[in-house]
Amino acid sequence: MSHAPNPDLRSPRVHRSTLDAALELAVRDGYVNVTVEAIAAAAQVGKQTIYRWWPNKAAVLLEALNDRTGPASQVPDTGDITADLTAALQGVMELLSTDLGTIWRGLIGDAQRDPRLAEDIRRTFLEPRMLYWEQRLGSAIAEGLLRADVPPRTVVELLFGPVYYRLLLETDPLDPEHAAARVDYLLNGLKA
Repeated sequence: MSHAPNPDLRSPRVHRSTLDAALELAVRDGYVNVTVEAIAAAAQVGKQTIYRWWPNKAAVLLEALNDRTGPASQVPDTGDITADLTAALQGVMELLSTDLGTIWRGLIGDAQRDPRLAEDIRRTFLEPRMLYWEQRLGSAIAEGLLRADVPPRTVVELLFGPVYYRLLLETDPLDPEHAAARVDYLLNGLKA
């Protein structure tokens, strides 16, 4: 039975140069055109070095995006749930409006055919953020600021689902300047 290598044993220089090279290539050449060979050449490491730590380019780029976007604990908690939801939504839309959004779209596309990548996205990106959102929204529910009968996961889906709809289907541009209006629609509903 083979075991995955211990990521703590990676050279920090090789690790950093690989993540940076993968993002730079994906921005310059487009996600679909990035290869492990190109990442290795740009990072000045051997291809086998990359394959020792990551199974494919998608895994490298997922880790690079996680690294670039920061820790999941950056869920705002100012005590004002409306302001916090607005800040979070605006931040996500601004980030996804950059080249990182294009890379993210490529990863999500590949995840539709790659169950391991889909699981890695859930495990390393979505679930850590969902955990923090459940805590933040749980506090707002306990304070009587949000309905207790709506699960926090549903609130997160209602908040960010439309962003991913626009990102993945390119129906309209992302509009970070309208984040406050979107939060208002979510919190106050659409009934006249």
